Amino acid sequence: MKKQNTLFRTVLWIVAVSLAVSCSRVPVTNRKQMNLVPESELVAMSLTSYQAFLKENPPLPASNVQAQLVKKTGAKIAEAVKEFLTRNKMQSRINDYNWEFNLVESKELNAWCMPGGKVVVYTGLLPVTKDEAGLAFVMGHEIAHAVARHGNERMSQQLVAATGGIALDVAMSNQPAETRGMMLAAYGVGSQVGILLPFSRLHESEADKLGMIFMAMAGYDPSQAPLVWERMMAQNTGKKPPELLSTHPCDEKRIADLRNYVNEARKYAKK
Repeated sequence: MKKQNTLFRTVLWIVAVSLAVSCSRVPVTNRKQMNLVPESELVAMSLTSYQAFLKENPPLPASNVQAQLVKKTGAKIAEAVKEFLTRNKMQSRINDYNWEFNLVESKELNAWCMPGGKVVVYTGLLPVTKDEAGLAFVMGHEIAHAVARHGNERMSQQLVAATGGIALDVAMSNQPAETRGMMLAAYGVGSQVGILLPFSRLHESEADKLGMIFMAMAGYDPSQAPLVWERMMAQNTGKKPPELLSTHPCDEKRIADLRNYVNEARKYAKK
């Protein structure tokens, strides 16, 4: 009986969510997306993982100049995000957000944003971002992933592939470690190579566009975005895997796409 009830709940959940999926679209690109996981559940789950991460990787203190820059830049991008979503009647996407911006000591070239607005930048990335505008693009890009619900989309695909589409609470009950691992991978906390690579490249391109819009609305010059990736390309010379095994578009194509989008992003800048 218990198994039947669980199955019945799961079927109802999938049907209900599937009906709502057609209404879920990515800002700017207007692409339909599959978000099977309630965002409120992801926010709660993310907060636990975020706190555990910070416990193992204590953020640099507020007195640190670089940490101050991360907080200052993040606050400006967050305000731009709020303005953009309000303007486009999508402000509900950040209803559960309580923004935090932290810098952690690590040689990794990485940054990420979890649902709920929890943003972490690694010190290894700062030589590549170089200045505040470069940092604004990277933070805008990572925040764009969360706002566009790319992590939810990736995790939904993984739940379907790994479990046949069972509800998140059922997955957490049956396979808590594996499900939490899915969530961390979906939001870029670590790396993963697998069946979602082509779609992940699409996510990166969408986040680039949104990130450039956010930085422009926050008062930064979006022409700095391709320069960040040029420096990233130089930093990764001889280290980056082929595009087939990468979750990012190839460097040359990405730089070209960023350059081509500069004028469009500038339309969003405050006059």
